[in-house]
Amino acid sequence: MQDANIREALNAHWQASADGDLEAEHDIYADDAICDYPQSGERILGRRNLQALRAHHPDKPSGFKVRRIHGEGKLWVTEYTITYQGRSAYTVSIMELRQGKVVHETQYFSESFEAPDWRIPWAQKIA
Repeated sequence: MQDANIREALNAHWQASADGDLEAEHDIYADDAICDYPQSGERILGRRNLQALRAHHPDKPSGFKVRRIHGEGKLWVTEYTITYQGRSAYTVSIMELRQGKVVHETQYFSESFEAPDWRIPWAQKIA
């Protein structure tokens, strides 16, 4: 699968995620896909388990914004923010693909924090 086709599939995946379309969201995964959440020490085995886990999330996101997608070939990274109950998490998704399907995804989640004053001389505020 060419990079342009992968990018198109990723855009469709993230849009389906934002829309809450669980069926379309999981089209990108291979049946035997693995998804890791290193911060909680969890591994989800298989597309159907991943879809079921997400379907049972007690909250639906109230905001979802892709900041950027970068990759080529078999490895793609997406940075995005997702908001639950008024709190945004900055998220990084690392996807490994085989034959156009995600076979391994690792997701990292981080809440925002206030920048310390000591960094003001060297740093700029960003949105």
